[in-house]
Amino acid sequence: MPLAGPKKALVLSAGGAFAAYQAGAWEVLSARFSPDIVVGASAGSLNAWAVAGGAAPDELTELWLDPACAAAFSMRRRPGLAIYDPVPLYARIEALWKAFRPRIEVGVVALELPGLRPRLFRDDEIGWRHLAASCALPFGYPPVRLGGKLHVDGGLLEALPLWAAAAMGATEIVAIDVFDRGPSSPLRAAIHAFRILLPRPPHLPSGVDVRLIVPSRSLGPLRQSASWDPKAVQRWLALGRADAARAVPEM
Repeated sequence: MPLAGPKKALVLSAGGAFAAYQAGAWEVLSARFSPDIVVGASAGSLNAWAVAGGAAPDELTELWLDPACAAAFSMRRRPGLAIYDPVPLYARIEALWKAFRPRIEVGVVALELPGLRPRLFRDDEIGWRHLAASCALPFGYPPVRLGGKLHVDGGLLEALPLWAAAAMGATEIVAIDVFDRGPSSPLRAAIHAFRILLPRPPHLPSGVDVRLIVPSRSLGPLRQSASWDPKAVQRWLALGRADAARAVPEM
């Protein structure tokens, strides 16, 4: 029996509204790179689901340009432990889940409570609630119950879940990380300090080839990732296209 060839994966980071950058990068990347696996965390899981489901690159772009995105960042009248109203986000995620069905392997990452144990959900086991769980940033959106356990944002421990692609058999990874060169700020420093106190994410095995696409310039203050601004989205899409175009000749 012949040996199986290398499995190629596209890995998409967490990033809130910054994940529009991934859609711009995919417009260019898709012409040269055909993944066997797509993996995402948080907002990257939504892009991953669409890509794995065969969404045309311009279709993914239009999803980010849709003004209905703004409703996903609607504030609650009584915030409590979650400042955003999850209902508009859930409706959008459920519509996305129904619109696409995986044509290739797909994985999404969420963290199980208590203990923040990383969980990789794959292929047909993924329902819209798994996508919602992957996006459930603490204090932003409420945890989502899956199989009797509460789950929160899959990018909390590590924004870019390379380990999950390796767990699915990937030996070659192209990763788009919107946070790799983000601007420094007190909020970013607080996130880094918070992660030091959290469990370490799973280790990426040796021998996995990783090629990284990151923003060549700042996407803006981190707070912009928690809102929808059409001008900002257009800027992030354009930067994603430009950065991917520079990366493609090296692939």
